[in-house]
Amino acid sequence: MKLNELEEMRLRTYENALIYKSRTKRYHDKNLVSRDITFGQLVFLYNSRLKLFPGKLKSKWSGPFLVKSVSPHGAVELITLDGDRSFKVNGQRVKPYMDGDLPKERVGFVLKDL
Repeated sequence: MKLNELEEMRLRTYENALIYKSRTKRYHDKNLVSRDITFGQLVFLYNSRLKLFPGKLKSKWSGPFLVKSVSPHGAVELITLDGDRSFKVNGQRVKPYMDGDLPKERVGFVLKDL
């Protein structure tokens, strides 16, 4: 009788663990953003050396660079906009460059002495 109770408790625990894992995976997967990098796209490159020499106002991203080729296993070959340098990087270190015209309206404030 005791062995049956232990077996039932083990099965319930196993089922609860599966439910917990599936909920955790669903929560994690809904926050993932897919990055589709294609040939000819402009991208930013993550600067991993910034961790060695941190700067308060330095940007972690450098670029933009032009995508020369994308391999099926995730490596991306980049070239500078000048076309003088080409190098391969991990595809997880790049993010798309969203170029577009931002509104450049200026707002003026008049400061008066109180």
